[in-house]
Amino acid sequence: MPPKIAAVPLRGAPLRALLRPAPRRDAEELLDRPGHDADELAANLADIRRVNLLGGGTRTTLRHLPRLLAAVPADRPATILDLATGSGDIPLAIARWARRRGRPLRIIASDASDEILAVAGRHLARYPEISLIRYDARFVPLPNGGVDVVLCALALHHFPPADAVAVLREMDRLARAGFVLNDIRRSVPGHLAARLSARLATRNRLTRHDMPLSVLRAYTPAELTDLLEQAGVAGALVTTHPLFRMAAVRGPRAGGFGARKNEDGDA
Repeated sequence: MPPKIAAVPLRGAPLRALLRPAPRRDAEELLDRPGHDADELAANLADIRRVNLLGGGTRTTLRHLPRLLAAVPADRPATILDLATGSGDIPLAIARWARRRGRPLRIIASDASDEILAVAGRHLARYPEISLIRYDARFVPLPNGGVDVVLCALALHHFPPADAVAVLREMDRLARAGFVLNDIRRSVPGHLAARLSARLATRNRLTRHDMPLSVLRAYTPAELTDLLEQAGVAGALVTTHPLFRMAAVRGPRAGGFGARKNEDGDA
């Protein structure tokens, strides 16, 4: 009879190595390049929709959104801007959620890529409350407080730190009632899970390359907190969520709905 093998608890250096965040990488994801084959791009964006749905991204946004919408006067439609929208799955989920509750909304789904917006247009055609527009998330040509709520889902990791700060600064500048950012949080287990999922769940070349790299490009909660501080965002709460997700939520500012100080420090 073969000898029994005793279970050895994972401890010490191996456990610390597993729990320690992997070094962050800034290598380019294939999705960020222009000139994709249309079918391959559409399949990649379909994979991202599944990741948002099954991995908790959609749920994380919908968990935090109602509190912000409660601060918007009920006598008019709330306006929502979704930055780096991809194929528009988050705006679509919000529009369906709002229709069930009879809450009128106007949603702007924006992305910097015309190719990606073309894919999004096919998914959002039956939702007139959602409009598509090309915006660079770092420089949005709208006035301070131009919308009620700003969202950004599964996208901050596409930006290196200086650009990520610019995105967070824009979200804070544009949002009267607040913003919800959700993204992957970098970790060794998350990277291993992404590598396995990319191999088992899809044959798409872009997804197989980008999914594990996305985790290595992502930020940790501590790094996100530091980016928010660099962006001058006050009052944002960073929370962690299952399946290697995190969020940063900034609600209405003290002093009233939409209160904001200008560069001179006056309200």
